[in-house]
Amino acid sequence: MKILFLGSPNFAKIVLQGLIDDGHEIVAVICQPDRPASRGHQIHMPAVKEFCIEKNITVLQYEKVNEHIDEIKKLNFDLFITAAFGQILSKDFLEISFGVNVHPSLLPKLRGATPIQTALLKNSSITGVTIQKIVYEVDAGDIIEQETLPIEAEDDYLSLEFKLAKLSNKLLSKALKKIKDKELDFRPQIGQPSYTKIINKEDGRLDFNKPGIDNLGIIRALFHNPGAYFTINGQRIKVLKARLVSDNILYAPKDILKDKNGFMIKCKDSVIEILQLIGPSGKIMNGKAFLNGLRNVTRVD
Repeated sequence: MKILFLGSPNFAKIVLQGLIDDGHEIVAVICQPDRPASRGHQIHMPAVKEFCIEKNITVLQYEKVNEHIDEIKKLNFDLFITAAFGQILSKDFLEISFGVNVHPSLLPKLRGATPIQTALLKNSSITGVTIQKIVYEVDAGDIIEQETLPIEAEDDYLSLEFKLAKLSNKLLSKALKKIKDKELDFRPQIGQPSYTKIINKEDGRLDFNKPGIDNLGIIRALFHNPGAYFTINGQRIKVLKARLVSDNILYAPKDILKDKNGFMIKCKDSVIEILQLIGPSGKIMNGKAFLNGLRNVTRVD
């Protein structure tokens, strides 16, 4: 099939690779513009754009895709597919052709832009993928394919993103075969919808006055972007990996435990061990090495 693909981040790149592997013709890919990212605010291109350059696929970058409908109408495609595109398509856009959306949650749960992060923030044990018909209301279209996926205790954003993208490939392949064979059937979404929110840098701040499991959820969900962190003496410490260990009632929240085995911080109801971090210097190190470099510090801010 001739497909117009809309998506930007790594999740979309994996889905796009699956379409190519299945033999579909990618007429063009629409993604977000290049934007500044990370330290130094260097301009970075979306993961999908980098992939398309390698594969010699036409890339179109629009700040507002709905302002380019006349240009898009000139493309020769059978249908369009969206995966983590990040823009709301207008009614005029949706009239161009039939559209399918790949959404990494069990709709109607976790509608919106951050379903993978939100599942981890909530410490959910299960999530999934939904292939749905695109309608004007965000993530409200009828279901074409849907399948659950367990979230393992060791999963973080990157591992869960990869698993969900690979499951998306499988379900999208089934959906497109139904479309080609004209055997498509739709199922309405059942149940009360829940919604995700846009995540900002402050959402990554750890709060050791809260339960340890809440802080672990933040680290698993946001360590990659925008970053999970706490501060010591006003200096930001970015946490990449952590785990919960046995509680110690002798300490108060924010106390650094006097333990030679690792870097441990007391939370409201448990203790969290910082396994890997990025210190103020920007160097990645394990928690124990960082703790050995601290002098006369007994609490985090």
